[in-house]
Amino acid sequence: MKKLNALLLMSTLLAGSVSVQATSLAPVGADAKKDPAMAAPAEMADGEIRKVDMDNKKITIKHGEIKSLDMPGMTMVFQVKDTALLGKAKVGDKIRFKAEKAGSAIVVTDIQPAK
Repeated sequence: MKKLNALLLMSTLLAGSVSVQATSLAPVGADAKKDPAMAAPAEMADGEIRKVDMDNKKITIKHGEIKSLDMPGMTMVFQVKDTALLGKAKVGDKIRFKAEKAGSAIVVTDIQPAK
């Protein structure tokens, strides 16, 4: 009876370790769709500038979907990577822009006039 209990215990432990290993061997890109930080490089999104805040280095953009961040369209305040981007931005401008996750913030890294 002791041998049977020991065998059952060993097979249970082995089965648990195999499932843990299988989970940790999942392909690297498997969680990329769930984690925007691991997603494809930022692509240009469409938007309209609603506010430019030079003092706080922020810009408010009403934007469409940002696929690289898995974000639906909305109006949002963004930080900017380079304050020079704010110099060429005016309220009401239709733009194309790139935004990336940087820590807990989402940062605009490029702004271009919409064509």
